[in-house]
Amino acid sequence: MASLESAIAGESSTSSSPSSGPVTASTPVDPRDLLEDHILPKLDPAFLRYFVDVVSKQTPAHLIPLENVRANPEKYRSPAAIDTSKCERVSDHVVSSQDGANITVRVYHPDPQKFGPGPYPVHMNHHGGGFVLGDLYSEGQLCLSMREAGVTVVDVNYRHCPETIWGKCIQDAWAALNWVRDVSSTLNINPVSVSIGGVSAGAHISIVLQHMARDAGIPLRLCLASVPPATDGLSYQYYTDSPFASFHEFNRAPILPWKRIQYFGRFTMPPDKLPELRRMWPDWWLCPIRANNWAGLCDTFIRTAEVDPLRDEGEAYGMKLVAGGTRVTFKRYLGSPHTFMYLPFMKQKEEYDQDAIQALRIAHGLQ
Repeated sequence: MASLESAIAGESSTSSSPSSGPVTASTPVDPRDLLEDHILPKLDPAFLRYFVDVVSKQTPAHLIPLENVRANPEKYRSPAAIDTSKCERVSDHVVSSQDGANITVRVYHPDPQKFGPGPYPVHMNHHGGGFVLGDLYSEGQLCLSMREAGVTVVDVNYRHCPETIWGKCIQDAWAALNWVRDVSSTLNINPVSVSIGGVSAGAHISIVLQHMARDAGIPLRLCLASVPPATDGLSYQYYTDSPFASFHEFNRAPILPWKRIQYFGRFTMPPDKLPELRRMWPDWWLCPIRANNWAGLCDTFIRTAEVDPLRDEGEAYGMKLVAGGTRVTFKRYLGSPHTFMYLPFMKQKEEYDQDAIQALRIAHGLQ
């Protein structure tokens, strides 16, 4: 692994990006010219090298028109994105949402040679992407990894903004959760051993579902929420609107800076749409940390990244759960930016995968 000193000295010269091909630095780049002084020493050296060699040479994500992304999704997918549609024991299914729209879910069954014939516990996964980006490729690697716990993983490709108004994503996820329980015998899963989770926007969806499931009397074994936004930060006018220190400290983070959050906000919670959104949905859907009832919620594993503007609100959500009597596990991955779980060269990503497997095995009684 590169040291912080070697990265600062510009000793890293060549790297590759899964989406943009090889990048060669002919002139050493000093990361002190790219990152603020208080952020630089907090970053893991492996990520810092990647940031210098790859990320800093790409067009900033908030400057890429959304129509370009929609027209060429392969170019803009994350480093973890893979096509798993041809993998063994993977199948796609169509689910009808509350308004009749169809969404696709991808089901990953574990290996019966390793885990027996089933029925298997099931884990619902909701990908990240600011409620704007992402698809069934985005977290394919994570889903393949999680099924190594001996659970069936259902990856939910909920609808995105701006093509669909914000909040339909939660209805889609709720429909998928109920569909899984309804067709449990067909899927060879145990309908009373269900967990939910997701990354970033997907974690926001998951923590809303956590409350909805409690209210509907649907038992959940675990909510596995990673780098969760727990407020309506996408509607902020300024980053200083946030009451959380990490939102201020990392407003110029190398991943998910304030300008990127504003980019997602333009498509999800723009000022002209906010009154309509607040009429359509409960306030706590937009801002889960403002939920009224914190009793009787399922066990939760909150995973945050140290160098992430969303860090403190995710942990604050977890503390609200604790105060309400929920058993919560916290882990903050040091040196990590918001999407570290998508970066295969980081040791924290390997930890993240193993932590998920272990948490799912414990939650579903597979130890």
